[in-house]
Amino acid sequence: MLKVLCVVGARPNFMKVAPIVEAMKRRAGAFAPLVVHTGQHYDAQMSDHFFRDLGLSQPDVHLDVGSGTHAVQTALVMQRFEPVLVAEKPDWVLVVGDVNSTLACALVSAKLNVKVAHVEAGLRSRDRRMPEEINRLLTDQIADLLLTSSLDANENLRSEGIASEHICFVGNVMIDSLLAHLEQSKLSTVRGSLQVSDREYGVVTLHRPSNTDDRTTFLQIISALEQVSQRMPVIFPVHPRTRARISEFGLMERIARERNLRLIEPLGYLDFLHLYSGARLVLTDSGGIQEETTWLGIPCLTLRENTERPITVEMGTNLIVGTDAERITRAAFEILDAPPRNTTGRVPPLWDGRTADRILDALVAATHSTALIAPATC
Repeated sequence: MLKVLCVVGARPNFMKVAPIVEAMKRRAGAFAPLVVHTGQHYDAQMSDHFFRDLGLSQPDVHLDVGSGTHAVQTALVMQRFEPVLVAEKPDWVLVVGDVNSTLACALVSAKLNVKVAHVEAGLRSRDRRMPEEINRLLTDQIADLLLTSSLDANENLRSEGIASEHICFVGNVMIDSLLAHLEQSKLSTVRGSLQVSDREYGVVTLHRPSNTDDRTTFLQIISALEQVSQRMPVIFPVHPRTRARISEFGLMERIARERNLRLIEPLGYLDFLHLYSGARLVLTDSGGIQEETTWLGIPCLTLRENTERPITVEMGTNLIVGTDAERITRAAFEILDAPPRNTTGRVPPLWDGRTADRILDALVAATHSTALIAPATC
């Protein structure tokens, strides 16, 4: 039996780990999962509600790290994770995504000679100003098993000198969560409570420091949202750091004057899934939402100058528009003026809801061989 310590720290991690833990429970004779929550997202709206909605049991260990600078947060995770690792002695530590907790726990594991599997390995924005890009690069260099969601990620890893036998293309585990909960999300009443109709509203998410902490950049985005809201309601579940910047920059009154630009509290997974799955347009700086809107066929405008998920542009519904108000507005109006696109057949390979089981197969194969005896997709 493989004891696998699964690390979560922030909301995107929960959606990736939940189907993996569920798959391990279905194969209880082969896997013993242990969930460690670092507490990187510690607010109930940002954490607890997602555990409930995803059917993920409360974590076996909570490190209670909380907020802090990148250095402080990473160091605290390492310091508090090490004794857990020493006590539990897992066969594998499984880390997901690109948050500080991912790198911190991978580093501790590598130094203690515990095998590391990285889910969502190989994604690259090629923008090292992004903290997430540093986390991705370094985690991939020390992981033993690199589990990728798209074939371009395999090429990225090989170009960085990582041997092919350590790389396995398993598909996108975020889509496992999406498919598992899409029907259930239809029971949500969030659209009714917001009084919005199917395909007649937009949704925006905004949380990256590069967008929210610079006043000039933030004002450009807000200006674009104001213009888009002249055409349709725009629902804006506000991340805590974003709400703090709105207040700090004195924008609350300005936004309040725009009746159709509606700020609401962060939503749980099921309510948010129900909200954005009915949108005509999504504007975001999130990576995961680029993927989910691609699968759902919803036009997505990414408020960044690059993406680590180029397959969502090549095959999907994603368009990179940056942070210039005129560019964002022009792209949004072009979408609203055109009939909805037919995206049938544009779902990337292995985004099929069965990625978690392929991850477990790869863990077994990597455990029982000095070189990875891979499933056919590796």
